[in-house]
Amino acid sequence: MNQQVQKDTLYVGGLAEEVNEGILHAAFVPFGEIKDVKTPLDQATQKHRSFGFVTFLEKEDAAAAMDNMDGTELYGRVLTVNYALPERIKGGEQGWAAQPIWADADTWFERQQQEEEMKKLQAENQAAMKAAEELHRKKMAEEREGEKEEEEAGLQDPMAVAEAEAEALKTSQ
Repeated sequence: MNQQVQKDTLYVGGLAEEVNEGILHAAFVPFGEIKDVKTPLDQATQKHRSFGFVTFLEKEDAAAAMDNMDGTELYGRVLTVNYALPERIKGGEQGWAAQPIWADADTWFERQQQEEEMKKLQAENQAAMKAAEELHRKKMAEEREGEKEEEEAGLQDPMAVAEAEAEALKTSQ
């Protein structure tokens, strides 16, 4: 597991049943401004699962809180305080551990359809670009052929013809 540690969020384990988010906030606020406090609930009992997360605005405040609160006692229970791992533990796009793994199946199918649509559009775009390039090449080749035919037929530039006629008039006079 090579997950990056979140240095502004602390995992707080060993919480007593009486501890709620307000008490957890009050216990950690002396170390700095707190952005968020979470105590994930057990789906069956609707009580927290003996741990929580405290997110500070500053990493330094989180480090100070971890140094001072790890191993301390709160409501008769010894706390374990560490840097938290990212919320994306298992299952689901939102990363909630209690969310079933198939919860993001619909969005997965939508993404797959969007990717297929994009591939199809890119293929159509490439085909159109290729056709345009081929048309341009044919047009350029036809123009070059037309120039060669004009030269071979003895047709000259109208300016050159006019200049030659003017020279001929001058010499005849």
